Amino acid sequence: MISSPKDRILNTTFTLFANQGYNSTGINQIISEANVAKASFYQHFKSKEDLCVAFLNVRHDYWFNELNTFIYGHQEVKSKILAAFDFLIYMNAKENFRGCSFLNILSEIPTDNIKILSVIQSHKKSLRQFFLDILKEESVSDHVYMLFESSIIESQLFKSNQLIERSKIIINSLKF
Repeated sequence: MISSPKDRILNTTFTLFANQGYNSTGINQIISEANVAKASFYQHFKSKEDLCVAFLNVRHDYWFNELNTFIYGHQEVKSKILAAFDFLIYMNAKENFRGCSFLNILSEIPTDNIKILSVIQSHKKSLRQFFLDILKEESVSDHVYMLFESSIIESQLFKSNQLIERSKIIINSLKF
């Protein structure tokens, strides 16, 4: 199946942002590697910032679909939470410890870039809500969320799932 120019642009963007970062990836490189015309790029995206927002929105949908698929079938609360941490191990293997696209981009944008920042904040709010929906208690869910986030960062930094495994031991010790 032949993908649309917009899909090729977004797929290329994922690869380039993952390998080079947001700031080091130029529109001309994306256009060239996606094999699209410049006019086609600008038909879909007015700017690199708009492309980044679209990329993050696609990434959000993909990531949560994958997470929900991964935990599907787990009935018990603890089992769902542990499966979410296993999902991080799965994603680390699948994406070679690339970390969180949202935090990676956050580290590269100016603090006043509200357009991109709001998409990143929305993603993180959705993740907090994901844990709250499962755990039903805000203080516990926030602790689990913080373990989850730190596991993502630590595993990317050290190319290791060790903290994820330790977080699962902590989760197993909790009463909920």
